[in-house]
Amino acid sequence: MNLVSIIGIDLAKNLFQLHGAHEDGTVAFRTQLPRGKLLSFLKKQPPCLVAMEACGGSHHWGREIQKLGHQVRLVPPSYVKPYVKRQKNDVADAEAIVEAVSRPTMRFVTVKTKEQQARGMLFRTRDILVRQRTQATNALRGLLAEFGLVASQGRASIRILESVLQDPEDPRLPDLARETADLLLKQIREFDARIGELDKKVQAAARTDETVQRLRTIPGVGPIIGLAFVAFAPDMEDFRCGRDFASWLGLTPRQYSSGGKARIGKLSKMGQRDLRRLLITGAMAVIQKHSRWGKEPDPWLKRLLERKPTIQAAIALANKMARTMWALLVKGEDYRCSPANQAAAA
Repeated sequence: MNLVSIIGIDLAKNLFQLHGAHEDGTVAFRTQLPRGKLLSFLKKQPPCLVAMEACGGSHHWGREIQKLGHQVRLVPPSYVKPYVKRQKNDVADAEAIVEAVSRPTMRFVTVKTKEQQARGMLFRTRDILVRQRTQATNALRGLLAEFGLVASQGRASIRILESVLQDPEDPRLPDLARETADLLLKQIREFDARIGELDKKVQAAARTDETVQRLRTIPGVGPIIGLAFVAFAPDMEDFRCGRDFASWLGLTPRQYSSGGKARIGKLSKMGQRDLRRLLITGAMAVIQKHSRWGKEPDPWLKRLLERKPTIQAAIALANKMARTMWALLVKGEDYRCSPANQAAAA
């Protein structure tokens, strides 16, 4: 009996397109199901491989489908696109998912747990609030600059503007402008309070996670980077070496090589952009700590700063941090400072 071997699902909000294929690749069925009937349909199917594009709702469906006894594979959408034949539609997309998942060299996305998604939600919510606070701060600085009240960038400048707004005798601001600016100030204070509450939750989650504690031993890695790593990074066993993980993060240059001639371009910026941005920020913090406090950086970073601009040195350091994170988790060890770094720190 020729049973269904692979089922490809083109996810949507309400209507899902399914493409079933036998082991030899021939079409078993093509059908469209509403959201409420998907699980009941899959429950009647024999245990097989169910493939979907990795997207926002794919992890939820992946967990539910795994409970039915099926094997779930999530394929990055960019890897499915080359298998779409001619016109793009739901039927072609579902068939392309089956074609992509059947390739022996295909790479997949690990289905996340609810805890991982909850931590990712915590990180993204904090990130949104920080961006909104920055937007409100820049709006306040820009609007008051039209009245001659110029403040530098940074959180400290808000205190200077706040002192001016609290002075009703200051003739530089009319009453209407003062009342309007006070609305922005109140909004900034609300953002500060909400971000502070989320920071406490981040610290609490970081203290209870052994992986985050091990990652925090790496210079430049704090609780936010550690929590984002646990939430967004796949299993480190999926990568052959640390360079593969750094390449997945987009911290390696893009290649345009052909005919034996290597052409290296700018950063590929592929992979998980939140982790990439945080690692570069952490690397910049390490560099600024040495430049502001007058401490000598480790010999490798010192030589790099002498040859490269600061941002390029930070990207190289972020690449090194990513490789170190891979090594720590694969080997199950803590970060050990090299003798040269210990001598520099002393």
